[in-house]
Amino acid sequence: MPSQTKENYLKALYFLKQKDDDITVTHLSKMMEVSSPTVNNMVKKLKEKGWVKYEKYKPILLTELGEKMAALIIRKHRLAEMFLVKFMDFGWEEVHDIAEELEHISSDKFFNRMDELLNFPNKDPHGSPIPNKEGVTKPRNYIPLTEVTAGQKVKLSAIGDSSIEFLEFLNDREMNLGLEISLLKVTPFDKSCEISYKDHSSVTLSQEVAKRLLVELI
Repeated sequence: MPSQTKENYLKALYFLKQKDDDITVTHLSKMMEVSSPTVNNMVKKLKEKGWVKYEKYKPILLTELGEKMAALIIRKHRLAEMFLVKFMDFGWEEVHDIAEELEHISSDKFFNRMDELLNFPNKDPHGSPIPNKEGVTKPRNYIPLTEVTAGQKVKLSAIGDSSIEFLEFLNDREMNLGLEISLLKVTPFDKSCEISYKDHSSVTLSQEVAKRLLVELI
């Protein structure tokens, strides 16, 4: 099994790949908050393990094996978050740091049992997909609220920003996954959204907030 540091690099590469196939040392350095020489050394170690392909001045590429290993680490993290919320009554804003520690437990049996107890969920408390035991992730068809037309009704299915600050912002407004939202109006000038939900007849959200709310039409 890779060390915790190697696992964190694999995760970072996995998330960077979702945004851009051309992952540079600079990209990885910024995400890991370490120097470029430190990243270079680690990438060489990952290459030796067969988890990445890399040549100087060229993008870093996850191999099929490296991508699967990264997905399985993310699986453990998201299962842990779900377990903390469902069985230990943690709020969705509290679970990330604890799951960061639990994800490095190497026992597959432990996480497979956790998966079974949770009844095999396909997404975590923030709506992010949970890879299966083979590291395969079911694609999502969510869109940001900013792409919805005024007059439509949607269900909040995932969050595009799981920072504590943003989750607490949503908590303060009684917004959670599964919430049914009616989009009343989009202001042309700043693209802010006026919505209604539950007992809230009119709530205005900035464009920055709205684009972080991933929804399904209902």
